[in-house]
Amino acid sequence: MKNKIVAASGVKAASGRSYAPVTLDMVAAAAGVSPSTVSRILNGTAVVSALKKKAVDDAIAELGFVPNPMARGLAGGRTLSIGVVTQAIDSPFYGVALSGIEDALDPAGYSPLFVSGQWNASAEARCIEVLRSRRVDGIIVLTGRLSDQALKTCAKALPVVVTGRSLKAPGLFALNFDNFTGGLLATQHLITLGHRRIAFITGDPAHPDANDRLRGYRTALEQADIPFEAALVVPGEYHEVSGQQAVDRLLASHQQFTAIFAANDQMAFGAALALHRHSLRVPEDISLVGFDDLPSALYAIPPLSTIHHPAYELGQLAARAMLQLIAGEKPTAEVPAPRLVARQSSRRLGSAAP
Repeated sequence: MKNKIVAASGVKAASGRSYAPVTLDMVAAAAGVSPSTVSRILNGTAVVSALKKKAVDDAIAELGFVPNPMARGLAGGRTLSIGVVTQAIDSPFYGVALSGIEDALDPAGYSPLFVSGQWNASAEARCIEVLRSRRVDGIIVLTGRLSDQALKTCAKALPVVVTGRSLKAPGLFALNFDNFTGGLLATQHLITLGHRRIAFITGDPAHPDANDRLRGYRTALEQADIPFEAALVVPGEYHEVSGQQAVDRLLASHQQFTAIFAANDQMAFGAALALHRHSLRVPEDISLVGFDDLPSALYAIPPLSTIHHPAYELGQLAARAMLQLIAGEKPTAEVPAPRLVARQSSRRLGSAAP
């Protein structure tokens, strides 16, 4: 079904009768003042007697008038809304980041408008145009596939904050997470536990973060003088089913391995299910490490060892950077460094069960 935008010309009751919305003029008439006086009282700029203000407040309460924040923002040259281009609204990682954005914008009186690009540059470009047509005051892009040049061009028209990039341009601020170090830490953790045959489930190679995590994996092996084996690297697509399928392929290939590093927690969850279906236990038979530290990682069975990627804080930092850009200030936010969260899904090779 096509999306519809309902015009504010009236509300239709179940009976079919149409009711006109309460307007500022109606409040002014009921209070016995001019519409401009009502407007100034709502904006907090009016210098009026307490009696007159009470008359307006009483009229608002009696009529059920709801001020239009967009109209008030337009009067000041702003809509008090921020466009947010995410990749998948239902993503556990991006969902947490969106919560961070919303919580950071709300105290400043701004509301986010969320749209999903589905990891498609053309779709993301359409999202940008839709948001600009809604006259948002700025746009936050969570990673994505838009080119750097497209983002720079957009920043010429309105402020832009982008995550997952190292990019500089006027009107644009970028926040990037150190995925390379995260991949390095995850692999080093398993090496420290005595594992040498470590399988790696990659993310989509079109994602820069996936490639950086693979580089971290390879660098950790190299530093430990462990030969890189391409057969132990299997592709994934950052969702649970791809992690399950990756382990099925690994086992079908008869490759020997004692540990798995999955490039995100969702694939690690799928990998754990596949191991269980093949009667392999985590961590007794195979140690498992993920990446992101999703809230659900703590409640996996066993709780998942992972790299903490601060999604909620990333969303907050992006929103605060946007508010600084709008205010004409230079953002100074930095994404925290990755850190290992060791839980029960990884253990020393050959150690007895506790």
